[in-house]
Amino acid sequence: MKIFLGIPAADGIGLGKAFVIPETTKKNIPQKTVREEEKDAGWKRFLSSVRAVTERLDAELEHLPKNTANKTQRDLLEAYTLMLGDPIFAAELKDSYEKSNVNIEHVVDVKASEYAEKLRNAGDDYLAERARDITDVFALVLDDMLCVREFDANDVPEGAVIVASSLSPTNTIALAKRNIAALALTEGGLSSHVVILARNYGIPAVVGINNITHQIQTGETVVVNGKTAEVIACPDDATLCEYRKKIEEEKAHEEKLKIFLTKSAETKDGTKFQLYANIGTPEEADFAVKEGADGIGLFRTEFLYMSCMRETANYAYRPFDEEVQFNAYKHALGAMNGKPVTIRTLDAGGDKLIHSADIPAAEEKNPLMGLRAVRLSLAYPQLLKTQLRALYRASIYGNLRIMLPLITTVDQVKQCKSIAKTVQSELRAENIPFNDKVPIGIMVETAAAALLSDSLAKHSDFFSIGTNDLTQYTLGIDRENPAVSGLYDEFNLAVLRLIAMTVDAAGKAGIPVSVCGEMAGKNDSVLVLSGMGLRSLSMSAKLISGIKELLSRFTIDELNAISAKHLNNLY
Repeated sequence: MKIFLGIPAADGIGLGKAFVIPETTKKNIPQKTVREEEKDAGWKRFLSSVRAVTERLDAELEHLPKNTANKTQRDLLEAYTLMLGDPIFAAELKDSYEKSNVNIEHVVDVKASEYAEKLRNAGDDYLAERARDITDVFALVLDDMLCVREFDANDVPEGAVIVASSLSPTNTIALAKRNIAALALTEGGLSSHVVILARNYGIPAVVGINNITHQIQTGETVVVNGKTAEVIACPDDATLCEYRKKIEEEKAHEEKLKIFLTKSAETKDGTKFQLYANIGTPEEADFAVKEGADGIGLFRTEFLYMSCMRETANYAYRPFDEEVQFNAYKHALGAMNGKPVTIRTLDAGGDKLIHSADIPAAEEKNPLMGLRAVRLSLAYPQLLKTQLRALYRASIYGNLRIMLPLITTVDQVKQCKSIAKTVQSELRAENIPFNDKVPIGIMVETAAAALLSDSLAKHSDFFSIGTNDLTQYTLGIDRENPAVSGLYDEFNLAVLRLIAMTVDAAGKAGIPVSVCGEMAGKNDSVLVLSGMGLRSLSMSAKLISGIKELLSRFTIDELNAISAKHLNNLY
């Protein structure tokens, strides 16, 4: 029996025979000298392959049912299609090709690699994962140009455990159709499309296992525990029996949780909780309703922003369209039918995550500490004004709350509220209806905000604690960096003290406070947070029923006692 430990990526337990995908060797892209008269044929060959790959992606999209369950897969395929049709990249590529004296295949390989490398070096995990997307989609083009067939999902037997160094999103989509049991990978960040797709498909996944393809052989029985991040190859009879029992228990538990879809969240003795959903697109609000959410606790508008820009041929430089935003916010508010919907203003970064006419490109040595989130909005106030106009226009269609990200000073709140007042005045002058009583709150996701929470509470209508960034910024740890991810600890005394300080400040000011980080959806941390006085939690919609069931098993006194054991060194 061989046991490997990695990083938990997608929850659940998978059991099956291993199918090892050999590590991909770098394609041998030929570099040949070409004559000037041969260049036109080379460029036509490139365009032909782009068309062929685009047609394959379009065919996938056409056969994909238009429902929320397939939203991530649809967005990915659409993004790949748009990358292939990006006129800016095509113009740069053609210019490089015409100035060179080498074949088009080599130029495509070099330019795609250069762009991907820039994203990897931007100092942002999200951008590093988008580098994978660039590499993946242009690898498809090169495969077509070179007539290469490296991997076919149809070769994988149903119910297999996929063992690989890395996996492209397109291969993940293909493998999901084979009903694979689990993924065990060396590479893949928690925000990678592969991991996001695995979660959406309900495929247990563990990443960060070094040299995994050389330690497990195809055909060996493998267990993947996405919760404990264990991968067990060749389990003995007792272990195999244990995990088969756990899988049956998981299935029974999932059935049991269905009764909580329509129930309110409360403890055994009747203490009420509000469980909200985190979403990134308006369509996800529909799914949140089905999962029994009490509202939307966090609408991440940066994903909407990217979608706005994709709706034009020159999507990389489209302004943040007010009308597109308005319709998206209206959809989410209408879907929740009067339940609160907290929409966060743009949380983009100075790392050029978003290219737009609204945001001039700027190189930053440390983008995560740079011009991002509310700092970016205040540096380019028209950006915030456009978003606030859309938000206020949509406010008459539901119960809207506006949230400001990465606040570190009282002055930032005052500046944003001043812009909001200006927007309200403009809307009145234009006779456009809106709700002028929309609450404006802030994200508490830095030590600065927590330490200033008593002052910030005087200027905020509510707090939402973003525990992911609060933990990372407080401890100075990148949780997606395998070298230090083991040090990432949401229960670190410094983090808990900052949370407690924020809750106390909100209570004294009489304003609501919630948690919208990953702590809000984890059983162990929910027990602690509830004992700290938190009654509002926002999480992935699919976790809501599980947290309802958890709370129903305890009285509030029992939760307080459990929390106290963790917090005995708090003060």
